[in-house]
Parts: sequence; C-alpha cells; structure tokens
Amino acid sequence: MQPERPSLMPAYFEALYRESADPWNFETSAYEDEKYSSTLAVLPRSLYRRGFEIGCSIGVLTARLARRCEALLSIDVSQKALDRARQRCRTLPQVHFEWMRVPERFPDGSFDLIILSEVGYYWSWSELRTAQQLMLAHLEPGGHLLLVHWTLFARDYPLTGDEVHDAFVGLAQLKHLQGQRAEQYRLDLFERLPSAPPGP
Repeated sequence: MQPERPSLMPAYFEALYRESADPWNFETSAYEDEKYSSTLAVLPRSLYRRGFEIGCSIGVLTARLARRCEALLSIDVSQKALDRARQRCRTLPQVHFEWMRVPERFPDGSFDLIILSEVGYYWSWSELRTAQQLMLAHLEPGGHLLLVHWTLFARDYPLTGDEVHDAFVGLAQLKHLQGQRAEQYRLDLFERLPSAPPGP
C-alpha cells in the first residue's frame, strides 16, 4: 500500500498566482467556458437560497454562478486570486468572498448548493474524507452537491479527479442524480437525502 500523498497547501497556489494572474486560463480557454456552461446547465433549480463554492480562483465561474444564487459564499486559499475575484464580482452584492481552507475551516450554517470544482484532487485522502463529512453535515436535505474535476493525470496532485468522484458515489446520504464524462473532465450531481429517523 502506497503512503498517503499530502495535500497541496496555500503556498503552492500563491506561487502560481505570483507567476500568472490566470494560471489555468480561466478567462480565455474555450475548454473552461464549455465546462462552466455544462456545470450550470446540470443544476436542477433556477435559483438557490445559499450556495457555497469551494475554490473560486479568480471568480470566472463565480460571476456566472451568482445569477443562480440568492446568496453565494465563494472561498479560496490564494489572496491574490481572491482580490481578482472580488474585483470581477464587485457589482454582484449577493456574492461574499472569504479566505478559507477546507477542511481546516468550514463556514457556519447550511447550504442548498455546494460546488466542488477542480479542488478535491488537491487534498490528501484523509482530508478529502474530512471535507466530505463537513459537506454532508452542512448540505440541507434536498440540497445539491456538484462535483466537477479534470480527469487527466497531474504529477503534483495527491488524487485524481476520478478518485475524488468515486469517493462520493454510493454514500448512503447522497442520491446520484446525474453523471457526465467529457474528454478531459467529469461531472457528478448529487442530492442530499433526508436524515434517517432515530432508532428505537
């Protein structure tokens, strides 16, 4: 059994943003634009009460997601990325940004939408499991969890996109509503089932 690979920490991402304001070409990539369109198209509701976006980067998806949320909390571990995201979304009062690293911290309250897009494979197995339990604890019954991850190999990443998604498939607390696989990414939508009634 191979040893667990450690999570990538904030310094890794801050260094990327020092080298480039848009390290993954979110603003200009046709691939990213198509993926974002697919991400939004799969959401079953036209409007969510309170959304949580884990890993907003420079806010390109955030600006589009905001149209579907009465309130949206978007977080990242790079202050440079957050500064750009705030500037991009400055006319969207329903969006709130915070520097936060899940699973070390998790916001209070409940959400009817949680999006984990291109973040899960940066965690170690143990941190993915911790984050998973936090998401389940804060996702309202009937709320939606959407996972979107690149599926090709990346040497630096502790996990693959498929490993992240497979860790959620089959969980008793979640109903798998839809799955899509494109050439380079995978998308899975889940719904939080009602909590089981207490036993006798």
